Amino acid sequence: MFGPEGPTLRELAVQALSSVERGYDLLAPKFDHTPFRTPDPVLDAVAEALAPLGPFTDGLDLCCGTGAGVRPLTRLCRRSVTGVDFSAGMLDVARHRARPAGGPRVAWVRGDARALPFIAAFDLVVSFGAFGHFLPGELPGLFTGVRAALRPGGRFAFPVFAPPRPTRPGFWLLSGFDAVMRVRNALWRPPFVMYYRALRLGALVGELERAGYSVELPALPAFGRRADGGPRGRLVVARNAGAPDAGGHTAAGSVNS
Repeated sequence: MFGPEGPTLRELAVQALSSVERGYDLLAPKFDHTPFRTPDPVLDAVAEALAPLGPFTDGLDLCCGTGAGVRPLTRLCRRSVTGVDFSAGMLDVARHRARPAGGPRVAWVRGDARALPFIAAFDLVVSFGAFGHFLPGELPGLFTGVRAALRPGGRFAFPVFAPPRPTRPGFWLLSGFDAVMRVRNALWRPPFVMYYRALRLGALVGELERAGYSVELPALPAFGRRADGGPRGRLVVARNAGAPDAGGHTAAGSVNS
């Protein structure tokens, strides 16, 4: 599948019948040769959009996988960049990546994004292509944990893209994939959570605002516009307006969209 260096159909089937963690451990050696790896143009567009908001001191790539997102972070952060993922196999591949000479120090941490072991440690957190692995009910805890890992004024950023319309083959491909995954999870344990159409931009923004972020949605010009004039790609930039108090309320600043 996906070319001579990519996984075979059998390997993908074994992955899909495993847990999410075990599945990515198995896929890790060939992950960069699949469409699941975030393309470089997306990484570069996000770095370009974030650059005017910096410079940043310490950055975190949430659900870093094999470390593709760490590369743009090393261009944005002066002191340190950390990648966190719960797959040991993915982190092993990431550790063997070449590190840019003279850049910030890079560290790799095995951990669950829903229980981050960081408090006020970063002024920038990014994530690429990870939200399909979280059920809607997990978002409040995920976003609260990211906010706790951010310093006051720090930013949590990730790209989102307009879904294909029903008249496009991609719409039915993604919808069919999600349907197959739901049937698989109804019949097989452990579950493998990977849904491409489960989360909508409005729902993400709403959960971010409820978690205490101020949210902006700048367009990513590199990906052009749809027929209706709307951008094909946006960057969600959620700013931590202040440290939460013991009750989870924002200590300073207001929340807006």
